Amino acid sequence: MSEPLRYSPEDAASPRVSGEKRPSRIRRWLREPLFHFLFAGALLFGVYQILNPASGQIDRTNQIMLTEDDLRQLAVSWLAQGRPPPSTAEMRQLVDERVSEEILSREAVALGLDKDDEIIKRRLVQKMNFLAQDIAALQVPSDDELAKWYAQNADRFALPPRATFRHLYFALDRAGARERSDAALARIAGKAANTPELAGLADPFMFQDYYAERTPEQVAREFGPPFANALFQLKPGTWQGPIQSGYGWHLVFIDAIEPRRVPTFEEVKSDVKTAWLDQKQSELKRTTFDALRAHYTVVVPPLESVDLRSLRAPQTPVGSMEPAPE
Repeated sequence: MSEPLRYSPEDAASPRVSGEKRPSRIRRWLREPLFHFLFAGALLFGVYQILNPASGQIDRTNQIMLTEDDLRQLAVSWLAQGRPPPSTAEMRQLVDERVSEEILSREAVALGLDKDDEIIKRRLVQKMNFLAQDIAALQVPSDDELAKWYAQNADRFALPPRATFRHLYFALDRAGARERSDAALARIAGKAANTPELAGLADPFMFQDYYAERTPEQVAREFGPPFANALFQLKPGTWQGPIQSGYGWHLVFIDAIEPRRVPTFEEVKSDVKTAWLDQKQSELKRTTFDALRAHYTVVVPPLESVDLRSLRAPQTPVGSMEPAPE
């Protein structure tokens, strides 16, 4: 007969008998709030590093590395000044200057000297604009694309009218300039442009007596806008006037007037490509800036609240005439 199984009250509470399992050390750690905090922090740090990979790249060696291309560039800059090829000693000096420049610029940034500096801001803005230009220049439009764009923007390339004319001048500083011009017109009305009767009728003019294929803008620069407007209202082939300018009175003979016209695509193809690239560059800059600005909140006080009436332009101190970047 087998002996009956014996157990004590302590045995009844034992996990081996009751079927309960003792909690492991790992499970106890998982229940700790401190572990939850550390895990959440590590997770956030990992996500940030993935989204911002450059943030963890800290230069702990303060290393300054010059490549062979850098040395060649130093030599090219040296030669561009009209000098002979640099010697070893001169190259060593150029390297020392480049290293000094790099060290000082890094230390200046570390000290925050680049903050709130208008010249640096302008230079950085300029480089951003150059970047947009470089990206836009990578686009190479096809002839079909340019032709289609030109058809939509042809008026931008319209050629202005042009006038070919000669004139007789009557100076204001001589008495009766208007009366003399009227009398001269009566004598030569209906005559050819080079009739012999023109000799001695008018006063010497300080510039030209004959102008070929001049646009309204060119005529306006020479004689003033009112004269240019009146000139292009005249008909070719006869003496007309008088027309007043800032100099005096003029009788005018129009040889020919070429009206405003829109050129063909082939005539202005190169100009069309340049204008197309300019537009693409402007669109790229505007789109990029709009996307960048969306990340910023701009806070400006009401303009009406700022009293500008008492302000004066600042005086530039003598000896600090540092030019702004172009």
